[in-house]
Amino acid sequence: MKILSFRFEGKTLFGPKVKREEAVWNVLSIAEAYDVPNFPQTIIEGVAAGLDFVEQIRQLVERALADDNPNRFKHAFTDIEWLAPIPRTPKNILCVGKNYAEHAAEMGGDLPPEKLMIFTKSPTTIAADQEDLPSHEEKTDSLDYEGELAVIISKKGRNIPKQLAYDYVFGYTIANDITARDIQTAHGQFFLGKSFDGACPMGPYIVTKDEIPNAHNLSIVTKVNDDVRQNDHTSSMVFKIDEIIEVVSRYVTLEPGDVVLTGTPAGVGKGMNPPAFIKKGDTVKVSIEGIGTLVNRFV
Repeated sequence: MKILSFRFEGKTLFGPKVKREEAVWNVLSIAEAYDVPNFPQTIIEGVAAGLDFVEQIRQLVERALADDNPNRFKHAFTDIEWLAPIPRTPKNILCVGKNYAEHAAEMGGDLPPEKLMIFTKSPTTIAADQEDLPSHEEKTDSLDYEGELAVIISKKGRNIPKQLAYDYVFGYTIANDITARDIQTAHGQFFLGKSFDGACPMGPYIVTKDEIPNAHNLSIVTKVNDDVRQNDHTSSMVFKIDEIIEVVSRYVTLEPGDVVLTGTPAGVGKGMNPPAFIKKGDTVKVSIEGIGTLVNRFV
């Protein structure tokens, strides 16, 4: 199931994409119309219910389709404001560094790290698909893109064993880990250079894990103004998703709605000769097989 978050008539809502239509089901309005008790009122409440939430949504859509006027429960994409699938995480966004060997090499290292490298981005970086993003020219001349597969955590957990890791996954989305390379270098750490407003667009959807049985079998492509910059496959990850969850949860309690960025392939702007950073007017597109394409223009 493809689930999106959106704003309509001032309300923050969520729902599944309507099959074969450029529209979304307003499942909250369906639940209200049919007096469905205890239906989650926010996307994070829903994510916490796991695949039971997905089944609830399926049942609501079936009821809407049987309604005399199912269109009253739909909103065309042109009538809504898209939001990031998780509009606000419970804590900082968790990110994996140098998780593709060729990317580690282009960043100046012969080998990827032996231990999992984790850093975070502020939740104020979250932005939506199709949202115009600031180019921050007054702060940096080295704004870079990093297309990534993002994991949405479903339930609270710590010390999660590797073999149970996917029980804690709700689904997947696309993220762009935008980075000011000069700020990253100047401060000797990642957080400030990766936490500018709008520096983590995500979307367009969460695709639930039942539709992506193997998250390590997906192509990932990043384009800048239709020029292919990154072209790899999630099978190239050094640390796989189950290992990432195992290691992170050893030290950090994971919560529903947490977002984990799994690393970026080679081809970032800093790795080019000469470097090719994002400029005002550029459009960056990140596509991941089975999920879709995240598109943002920089202004």
